[in-house]
Amino acid sequence: MTYRKSGLILMFSLFFITHFAFAQLTDLARLEYSFIPKSNSDDQYTRLRALLNYPIKFKNDAYFVVGGEYNRILLNLEDDYPFNTSGLNKIHVIDLNLGYTFKWNENWRFAIKLNPRIASTLTRQLTSDDYFVNGGIFTINDRTKDESLKRPYRLILGLTYNATTGLPFPLPFVSYYREINDKWSFNAGVPKSNLKYSINNTNNIQAFVGLDGYLAHLQDPLVINGESIDHISLSLVVSGLGYEYLFTNHLVGYLYTGYTFRLNNVLRNKNRDEIFKLDDINAFYLRTGIKFKI
Repeated sequence: MTYRKSGLILMFSLFFITHFAFAQLTDLARLEYSFIPKSNSDDQYTRLRALLNYPIKFKNDAYFVVGGEYNRILLNLEDDYPFNTSGLNKIHVIDLNLGYTFKWNENWRFAIKLNPRIASTLTRQLTSDDYFVNGGIFTINDRTKDESLKRPYRLILGLTYNATTGLPFPLPFVSYYREINDKWSFNAGVPKSNLKYSINNTNNIQAFVGLDGYLAHLQDPLVINGESIDHISLSLVVSGLGYEYLFTNHLVGYLYTGYTFRLNNVLRNKNRDEIFKLDDINAFYLRTGIKFKI
């Protein structure tokens, strides 16, 4: 395994597991739009995302969460390429969200999640290559509502597994949120770290660093330089500023804008080795949406 591939695998493992694991436990509904234009080109990347989760409460403050998420990725490839790009225009990522969480003791909560996934161009009948299974176990110490603490915090520790990484073992996960005072707070973790300032009860601004991307199977493989192309992936690291408007304590509108300082959009063979690079030039980044959270 090359160093370049190892770095991508680690990035995807951290992004796909931690992002969807925590969102699965806290977001009940979300609609989102992302946009990245290709620098010095007519190409662009657009993602439409919809998420819906339904928590079922049991006794002793335990919850079973069932839901789903759909990501539609549109690649408008207008440049000249040495192959037919029509089969790359639409990529679909469909997740089934299954989660269970309960109070372990007075301070700690335990959570487990399972994420069966379809990630494919969906141009033909589904095969085993279109299916992936992700999951994780987490312990959560959430003291953000504890009025006895001068600086409330939330700590999440876990182990995660992602079939899209190619690694046959789980990876550790750590996320730490802390309120500095009534105005300032920070979150240190992956896929996003931020420093947030609360202007008032309804307006927040923040500086952030985060990961984004996808990995999907091509049902109509391409042949480039004698190599069969079976997968497409995008990985990026982005930094910028964000704004949140709180309609209520649970309904939030948001806008994040910034610039990528690592972008890698490539076509890969069955072993997920990089064969053809679609783009690696940093560009403007925009993500906006509305969410209803616990």
